[in-house]
Amino acid sequence: MVEQIFKDFISIALELTVLFIGISFLVSLIQGIIPYEKLNKYLSGKNTFVGVIAAILFAFITPFCSCSTIPVIVNLLNKNVRFGVVMVFLFASPVLDPTIITLMAALLGVKVAIVYTLVTSILSIIIGFTLEKLGFEKAVKKVTLTGFNEQEVKFSIRGALIETVGLMKTVYPYLLIGAGIGAIIHGAVPTEWITTYLGGDKWWLVPIAAIIGIPLYIRLSTMIPLSQILIAKGMAFPPVMALMIASTGASLPEVALLNSIFKKKLVSAFVVSVVFMASMSGFLFYLI
Repeated sequence: MVEQIFKDFISIALELTVLFIGISFLVSLIQGIIPYEKLNKYLSGKNTFVGVIAAILFAFITPFCSCSTIPVIVNLLNKNVRFGVVMVFLFASPVLDPTIITLMAALLGVKVAIVYTLVTSILSIIIGFTLEKLGFEKAVKKVTLTGFNEQEVKFSIRGALIETVGLMKTVYPYLLIGAGIGAIIHGAVPTEWITTYLGGDKWWLVPIAAIIGIPLYIRLSTMIPLSQILIAKGMAFPPVMALMIASTGASLPEVALLNSIFKKKLVSAFVVSVVFMASMSGFLFYLI
């Protein structure tokens, strides 16, 4: 069994490595031609529709994890960007990673990646403006941001290579962790067990997976290879998707950081909203 787990790990890791390096370089190269300054202006503009589109695009092209999103949120709030637009970015940024979504398309299918992107984007918009409508803007603390600099990204092959190496140092280890966990599940956990308890159309698995995902703090880069194995072993896709979104969209470290800029009322609403987003995404995948 140990030998088989090791072989599975090597196989998964090699596939991920080739895909990750190629995709990371290509995405980093493309990011060099994106007009970040214009996006910032659109975020701060009076046109709500344009601001929302800018928030989604900004979330998509900035590969932030849930924790590294916080300084950007503070910066946007200090610039008096509309609260609803800021909330859209807060919910969308951790789950819309261009590199990982491309990797998702390669491993789980283009349809899955497209539906995932559309569902998370739409739900981020709905939740963001719902929180604004309910008056949660009053639950934002006054915070002064120091030491944060917006950097201009220029088109450069050398710069793309440097960015790829940087991603290898920060994101790649999580991919390997996911590959390791996936290899163990593939080799040690009986397919019958997963099919019996985690397969089928058991709707209640979706909210349970969403709730479990919050404290796990599994990055999206770790969940991609892990979800591939779980689905291959017979786990239903909707709870896998709910687990993926919940563990990526919120985490205990992020909640702790949000306490410094949001009042408890808004922090609680954030956690509930992420669980809602993850659950609704899972249920929608049942329909699809």
